[in-house]
Amino acid sequence: MTSSPTEPTIVLAPDSFKGSLTAQQACDALSEGLLRVYPHARLLARPMADGGEGTLDALLSHSGTRKILAVHGASGAPRDTTAGIFDDGTAIIETAEIVGITDAISMAIPVEARSTAGMGEAIHALLEHGARCILIGLGGSSTNDAGVGMLGALGVRFYDAQGGTLDPVPAALTKLARVDISGLDPRLAQTTLVAMSDVDNPLCGPHGATVVFGPQKGVRPTQHGELDALLGFCATLLEAEFGRAVQQAHGAGAAGGLGFALQLLGAEFRRGADVVAEHLGLGEALREADWMITGEGRSDLQSLRGKAPMIACRYAHEAGVPITLLSGAIGPEALPALSLYFAGCFSLASGPMTLGDAVANAHALLANAAQQIALLRLAAQTAGKRVMEY
Repeated sequence: MTSSPTEPTIVLAPDSFKGSLTAQQACDALSEGLLRVYPHARLLARPMADGGEGTLDALLSHSGTRKILAVHGASGAPRDTTAGIFDDGTAIIETAEIVGITDAISMAIPVEARSTAGMGEAIHALLEHGARCILIGLGGSSTNDAGVGMLGALGVRFYDAQGGTLDPVPAALTKLARVDISGLDPRLAQTTLVAMSDVDNPLCGPHGATVVFGPQKGVRPTQHGELDALLGFCATLLEAEFGRAVQQAHGAGAAGGLGFALQLLGAEFRRGADVVAEHLGLGEALREADWMITGEGRSDLQSLRGKAPMIACRYAHEAGVPITLLSGAIGPEALPALSLYFAGCFSLASGPMTLGDAVANAHALLANAAQQIALLRLAAQTAGKRVMEY
């Protein structure tokens, strides 16, 4: 590293501050504060994400173009979604954009009637576009259908005992007797699929999609056993046809079981933050860096399980670059553990304030906090220089 104390190279790799700032906006706020202290600093923005909402934007901040796809939401209502297209034939879609939990229309119908067909429609559209590798961000889904809707849109058929065709949603699949995968889009066999998530739950059981993530989607406690058993039954039939056993695979329970269906199709399951870091060239940026700053809306014990700031931290440690955590809030129970990894853990609130005020003023709070941390760093460097001269 050749930068001077007043002209450091700083890598900015925050996740989004959900509800207030995208990862790119967080980079902008950090830059504003840092430049007050280091006006000639070289700032390398690498906005992070973990496979959930914001992953597409983080990747497109570095390269690629947007493409609008016509699909159906979880309720079956038509909607447009955005895909990212890159020059090397890679594309990306987000579950949150297609069958997301923020879609009020879909959330208004029972969870057993929601479908992931729109995900299959998006994948089909990208195949038509010539995509050779499709990244699928799995966070933020409103569905709990083990991905059968997606499989149906890609050519899998579901039948009852009399040979009648069944709509691939949990409400109809209580009569399921047979599945037929002969109509599956053959282009999938020549396409690399990457399922991205920070969730490693299996499809079924006490740690599966229905029990752990179902309640936030409207699954009632009285439905847990029946819906979980139904997904397991459908999955067993599908596994027999595909010749793959993936119900217990890491991430099978991600996005209400979309992780299971994608792995049936041969998808590689990866932590989203790792994929984003590689795509953005985070390792390369750190080779030139003196310091790195990461953060997220709230850092807590869940952050330690592979959220974007911890992936950024791993990259920084491997490069021998100090890294500081600057998040909207930091859970006090997690602070001792987080402090083992970061050169300082800081939160934005300078005093008592409501969540509404924090969200409304997130840019200014983040810029001001970055300025203060930079002043502290500069003071330490200046003191160290004086000691060396003495």
